[in-house]
Amino acid sequence: MTVKVFSIGLKGLEGYRVQVEVRISAGTESMVVVGLPDASVKEARERVLASIAYFDLDVTDKKVVVNLSPSDQKKNGSLFDLAIAIAALKELGEVKREIPPETAFIGALSLDGSVVSGDGILPAVIAAKSLGAKRVYLPYDPVLPLHMLDDMECVIVNHIEDVVQHLEGQESLLSLPCFPSKEHRSLEVESHQRDFIHVIGLEKEKRALEIAAAGEHNLLMSGPPGCGKSLLAETFPTILPLLTNQAKLEVMSLYQLAGEKRIPIETVPFRHPHHSASAVAIIGGGSNPRPGEISMAHRGVLFLDEIAEFTKKTLDMLRQPLETGEVTISRAHSTVIFPSPFILVGAMNPCQYGYLGSLHHYCTCTQNQIQAYRNRLSGPIYDRIDILLSMKSENLNQPSKLRETSKDIQKRVETARLRQFDRYQREVSNAKVPFETLMDTNPLTAEQKKILTNVSAKQNWSNRVQTKIIRLARTISDLAGEERLTDQAIWEAMTLRRWGLNKQQGIAREH
Repeated sequence: MTVKVFSIGLKGLEGYRVQVEVRISAGTESMVVVGLPDASVKEARERVLASIAYFDLDVTDKKVVVNLSPSDQKKNGSLFDLAIAIAALKELGEVKREIPPETAFIGALSLDGSVVSGDGILPAVIAAKSLGAKRVYLPYDPVLPLHMLDDMECVIVNHIEDVVQHLEGQESLLSLPCFPSKEHRSLEVESHQRDFIHVIGLEKEKRALEIAAAGEHNLLMSGPPGCGKSLLAETFPTILPLLTNQAKLEVMSLYQLAGEKRIPIETVPFRHPHHSASAVAIIGGGSNPRPGEISMAHRGVLFLDEIAEFTKKTLDMLRQPLETGEVTISRAHSTVIFPSPFILVGAMNPCQYGYLGSLHHYCTCTQNQIQAYRNRLSGPIYDRIDILLSMKSENLNQPSKLRETSKDIQKRVETARLRQFDRYQREVSNAKVPFETLMDTNPLTAEQKKILTNVSAKQNWSNRVQTKIIRLARTISDLAGEERLTDQAIWEAMTLRRWGLNKQQGIAREH
């Protein structure tokens, strides 16, 4: 007789149903795992046999065959251990009751029969729910937000004996992990975050960041060292809307797949890789593909400081994720897709030595050197950036103006986002909505088309840049509470798109 139980396999963040089949028959003592298992799955043999021995069951002179179906999908990881062991115990008669088909088993085993966690357990549990599981047996893991998973019974077990007893109908002292209260988490988050009220001056830059947050627009800042680029970028997440429960689960799943120990729960992801990071570290990859920095910035911010120092190959690999919001990693045995909808915030010096436009240092760079430095970012990357900011150092002794807190700005951003969700009838921002939908809901007047066409011809803007300007103008109108695109919003959007290069080129010509 063959026993079949239900577990979960992972292909990137996407889970699929794995049917674990176990047959035990007389024959040469052995245990074989088939169904494209990798080394970690094959090593389940020793862990499972040791766990079976805990029940004083003898598999001497018996052949154990384990099949993981579908057999054409590569299986990896140790989370199949529990399902294999339970199917074997059922085959040996230790588990007498029938196992409901909608029950899933997820977890790794120790040699003493303890059930332990492993990388990818959260996306596996989420996948089990989406695949129709009514009950799932899994180990205790302090980072599992089981309070977010409704309509599914999660049975926390410490030992394989707990699983057997529960399947046999015996009540055991199983408990869910405790999580800090929402109030405690919010206080902890607030105490560690920056705030725009501490940023002196930079009013135009703050306005640009508010627009970027409201519409999820990409942003590039250029200015001399010490003018506040990094400060603004690190403060930027504090004005972004809080993550929904679904977004939190996605972020936590990606962090688990990447093997990250510190997983954000309440804060918006903020990733700040060094410019020496490899393309695989930024994009993701490896023989067993793992998420990169762009996926870890899911629903948050990817800050590339000194963006011109990243290799051209690495920057150009951002082109597809910036357009589609996902990254596709192809290997010989499979193709994995990781989500990566993030806001790109870049910062760079205006020239090689950073003093072009500085009020305190003289720039000795030639025009060719300046242009060569800027050309480290390719044209297609510039095209995918919505806002180009040219910055200068602020006078810290200037009269203090009324400064807003991050919470005040965040409220306006959230209101603008809600306008977008209502307009498009789904949770999508102006920067991400398909262009056809954008134009159907936000048609330009004849005069606005004429203005945009004339300025685009003078600035040599591509069609993509013109689309970016329309998206920016729609966000500016949302922040102003306007139902239709206004002429003022169009002009402000074009100004935001011109700041980055033309103003600095003028300084270079004067120099």
